[in-house]
Amino acid sequence: MAGSALKRLMAEYKQLTLNPPEGIIAGPVDEENFFEWEALIMGPQDTCFEGGVFPARLTFPPDYPLSPPKMKFSCELFHPNIYPDGRVCISILHAPGDDPMGYETSAERWSPVQSVEKILLSVVSMLAEPNDESAANVDAAKTWRDDRKGFEEIAKVTVRKSLGL
Repeated sequence: MAGSALKRLMAEYKQLTLNPPEGIIAGPVDEENFFEWEALIMGPQDTCFEGGVFPARLTFPPDYPLSPPKMKFSCELFHPNIYPDGRVCISILHAPGDDPMGYETSAERWSPVQSVEKILLSVVSMLAEPNDESAANVDAAKTWRDDRKGFEEIAKVTVRKSLGL
């Protein structure tokens, strides 16, 4: 199975280098291991994350694309859909099938037709429009809901930190 996963990841990497989505750079950490990728995601324009550059890591399972990768930001990011340890909580990264909690439809969850590019674009959208109904970081969701100005101030600090300022 790892052979077909490797072929798929190599093809996706080639596609990302030939036609990179705006504001996203991604690829294998090194050419010896295509199952560990790093990504740089630029904060979406006209959001409180604009101007930031947020590093993340994607770890692909041996049965990719049947199972989704795991994604984790390697910088501090105060956001309702990002756990305090950096793990990303977004429907597209949840295992295929029905949601045991009944929150997501199977169409929102991972399927083998998804790609690294779709994941990264979904994460950019998530940064722009947090889902405070399904919070991975309850404090961030509460701040987003109840104190938008406070949330935006924290995000501005995060942007400066992401740039080493």
